[in-house]
Amino acid sequence: MSHSLPHAADAERSVSLPPPKSSPPEQVFVNPLKPAELQVLRAQYEKEGEYVGVQTKFNFAWGLIKSNLRTEQQEGVRLLSDIFRTSPERRRECLYYLALGHYKLGVYSEARKYNDLLLEKEPENLQADQLRGLIDDKVTKEGLMGVAILSGVAVVAGVIGSILFKGVARNR
Repeated sequence: MSHSLPHAADAERSVSLPPPKSSPPEQVFVNPLKPAELQVLRAQYEKEGEYVGVQTKFNFAWGLIKSNLRTEQQEGVRLLSDIFRTSPERRRECLYYLALGHYKLGVYSEARKYNDLLLEKEPENLQADQLRGLIDDKVTKEGLMGVAILSGVAVVAGVIGSILFKGVARNR
């Protein structure tokens, strides 16, 4: 099982590919762990119980972030956030996966925050640089969609206002 950083393009494919017809409508990740691999990480995490080690927690969170299931991705982000908060010596390791997890969940402001922190520490980090581009693209696309929706609402409101105004003017 490889612990190298995934490329941001894998995350982008995970968000843009439609799920297979037989799967639930959660986002699809191109390279999730096999269920048996994730189960090994889960079993180790559960076996350590309340005395779970930071490395075990990190490994399990890493596997969850790679998952196809949104609930598992959320749990991975929660575990990494806990490590980030309680283990200052492990923060750098958490930054990319927190950014990636938030990106996959569509929480782009948090993804950008963690990714920017990583790029401050490692300006030459190619994966973080790729992820920054993906985050920026998503924010731009969603911003444009928001503008289009607001424009449509404004047009509809204008038409309704015009109709109401004409109706009031006629009744005078």
